[in-house]
Amino acid sequence: MNKEFQEALPVLKRLKEHGFDAYFVGGSVRDQLLKKEIKDVDIASSATPEQVKALFEKTIDIGSEHGTIIVIVNGIHYEITTFRTESAYEDNRRPTGVTFVSSLKEDLKRRDFTVNAMAMDDAGTIIDFFQGKEHAEAKIITTVGSPHERFSEDALRIMRAVRFVSQLGFSLSRETLDAICEKVPLLENISVERKTAEFEKIMAGEGSGEAMKLVADTGIIDYLPGLEGKKQQLLNASILPISGLSSNEERWTALLDVLEISSIEAFLKRWKLSNRQIGMIAKNIFYLQKRKEGDLTRQSVYEAGLPCTLEVEAVYCLIKGETMSKGLIAELQAFYKNLPIHSKNELAIGGADLMQFSSQKPGPWMGELLKKIELAVVNDEVENSKEAIKEMLRSCNLI
Repeated sequence: MNKEFQEALPVLKRLKEHGFDAYFVGGSVRDQLLKKEIKDVDIASSATPEQVKALFEKTIDIGSEHGTIIVIVNGIHYEITTFRTESAYEDNRRPTGVTFVSSLKEDLKRRDFTVNAMAMDDAGTIIDFFQGKEHAEAKIITTVGSPHERFSEDALRIMRAVRFVSQLGFSLSRETLDAICEKVPLLENISVERKTAEFEKIMAGEGSGEAMKLVADTGIIDYLPGLEGKKQQLLNASILPISGLSSNEERWTALLDVLEISSIEAFLKRWKLSNRQIGMIAKNIFYLQKRKEGDLTRQSVYEAGLPCTLEVEAVYCLIKGETMSKGLIAELQAFYKNLPIHSKNELAIGGADLMQFSSQKPGPWMGELLKKIELAVVNDEVENSKEAIKEMLRSCNLI
């Protein structure tokens, strides 16, 4: 049993000591089986939300009406959900209600895919009613029960299936793939924010290439913002190992470089990205084009800043089929550090100095001249000192 489960055992045992059934469930059980890193340990129990809150000192009610309470033990958050069944779904996304039950099997039966529908007891024994272990060993994603029913209940499961192809390196079962192709129009009912979250996880998985091919070939692409009619471009992008990039911003930059989008900001707004993200990605795209035109320059690195420079170079290396080595990162960091200045605020002179030098009144000329001075200093054409800058201005008849 992994250390994450060992740390969570007191939670399970406390529930059992008070007469409740309790099991580890979901992705953590799957990931232990696959010898993958475990991120969150979730628990399913016969205890109701009120009973869970009464048993633990520190709790957070994140959805007691649906049976879910977070308990905090030794600083670690554990999500405990009461065994439940779900009534009919509405809008192809959410059940109209839940019913608490005493059966683990009934609870696992409502889950999406068999590899996510396993449980483990406090002795480390796997409880597997739906061949999840067998499918995990065969590296297959298939639904619990009818895929047509599962996708009709919650259409986001269509993208989750493809996401697990990316994250786990698995394949879709024939039945699951056929059902996705049939039910894909139901994605029309899913919010953009939900689609964006799943698509970013698809891009980040080690199997992102195969997953993006599925997005293109199953028709999912037609229900994603701005990707209508971009099937070939997405297939071209699927060849790039973008999961090797370190951030969503880098991955969006690499994708957009292939997609042939006319208005980057308008496209990203359709995906409901934050203004901060949109600004970072648009900036990356701008400096990536400059990078394609030639080697890095003092001016481009200064204007882009170190974070953008590193992200752009990572994407540029990816496009060229090269690796962003630690040596290259250190080289770029040193290049940036050795620039004469890192912002205009570091200039040795300001507007007041220009007025004193020239005896002119304030005006737009000051900003224009300061920009020229700033770039001259960055490009090492003049020393960043008041005297040297004043001498340059005089020699060039700028004052």
